[in-house]
Amino acid sequence: MPDLSERMAVLPQYLLPKKLMTEFAGWCAASRSRAWTSRVIPWFIARYGVDMSEAAEPDAAAYACFNDFFTRALRDGARPLAEADFVCPVDGAVSQCGAIEGDRILQAKGHSYSVQAMVGGDARLAALFEQGEFATVYLSPKDYHRIHMPCDGRLVRMIHVPGDLFSVNPTTARGVPGLFARNERVVCVFDSPAHGAFVMALVGATIVGSMATVWHGLVNPPRPGVVREWHYDDRSILLRQGEEMGRFLLGSTVVLLFPKDTLRFRADWLPMRPVRMGEAMAAASPH
Repeated sequence: MPDLSERMAVLPQYLLPKKLMTEFAGWCAASRSRAWTSRVIPWFIARYGVDMSEAAEPDAAAYACFNDFFTRALRDGARPLAEADFVCPVDGAVSQCGAIEGDRILQAKGHSYSVQAMVGGDARLAALFEQGEFATVYLSPKDYHRIHMPCDGRLVRMIHVPGDLFSVNPTTARGVPGLFARNERVVCVFDSPAHGAFVMALVGATIVGSMATVWHGLVNPPRPGVVREWHYDDRSILLRQGEEMGRFLLGSTVVLLFPKDTLRFRADWLPMRPVRMGEAMAAASPH
């Protein structure tokens, strides 16, 4: 269980108008007012220590709005792909990683949540990942916020699950039960020709203006308050390892789900470990 200080630290989040704050932040991030962008982008770079030397466009003044800056592309060669069966899909830090215990995913010490809740209530989909493996990677404000494929995958389905918009930082993960299955999320289901089914879930948070995928564009807004689904059986959308699959407009978390006996994570993939997109994440399990 979280200690008293952690519970007190997250208490204000239950009271704040998180959706209103998120809508306002999204409006500000999309604003093309030069008076606004010329101040907020340099401030953000200095405040969070953003390394602009990695960006394809290193000049902060070249970005028309904050969203363009936040979802900036990297220069060629900035994230070489490791020779590995599975590579890390994002820059960030490992929040948790390991075995799914039955249907339960570890969130933080004393907290877990169900795969079924994470994927929006679909018991048949959730059953694919019982006793499987998971990884949760947190993206901080300074990180690169495009999301890439850990391995080749054919898109099967996308599910937008409405929910809360708590922060997803480590303190909140320790203090809010079921955080990643409570927050708004976009669940992307893939089938890998070499490794079978896997899920990439993009989890929203306070002031995350929206999430987008390369095949759909902006998924949210709108936020109709009901589960929405898209099926892609009639389309051949195959994304290769390392290709971009989506992006966050402001930061959040990615949760990866794999069936039993699919992979073995690197031994050094431990909580709080910094990771970079393209580095080796896991090896395929021998069959």
